[in-house]
Amino acid sequence: MQLSITGRNLNVTGALRTYAAEKLGKVEKFLDGITAAHVILSVEKYRQIAEVTLHVRDLTIRAEESTPDLYSSINLVVDKIERQIRRHKERIIRHWTRGGERATAGGLRRGAVAALVEEPEEESAPRVVKVKRFAIKPATVDEAILQMNLLGHSFFVFQNAVSDQVNVLYRRHDGQYGLIEPEV
Repeated sequence: MQLSITGRNLNVTGALRTYAAEKLGKVEKFLDGITAAHVILSVEKYRQIAEVTLHVRDLTIRAEESTPDLYSSINLVVDKIERQIRRHKERIIRHWTRGGERATAGGLRRGAVAALVEEPEEESAPRVVKVKRFAIKPATVDEAILQMNLLGHSFFVFQNAVSDQVNVLYRRHDGQYGLIEPEV
């Protein structure tokens, strides 16, 4: 696994680098095929933020946590990554037990299957509880921002008047906006 650690508004010390590498080493034993891990440690006023992005074959796992202490932020973000991996493995096992023949699908180690089956399920499986239908109208990005702010939502789905494709506009944690466009 190629590990890169970046600091924003802080100097990453050797102790922080070692601590983050140690914690992410725990994750590596649960999942094969982690090609790269990128850790971003940042400080914003009184928040110490740890972001982790793992690249596993065709899967990207990302988590972010913030606390007043950077070490506890690292602990929490690694716990969150482990929960995401556990959910991913549970889906694979459910699919595998329905008749699939792939025991190592999605980077799942054979030994991890037994360890996973013994653990009690922490959360119930996610499910769709509401379906909302609406007409998608052509709009520019500026019009979509205005409409999203008028509605008071954190995201807005619209048809881009320039590219004629469906886009998703969302509000980022820093107050700026993000735009999701499909690849052509």
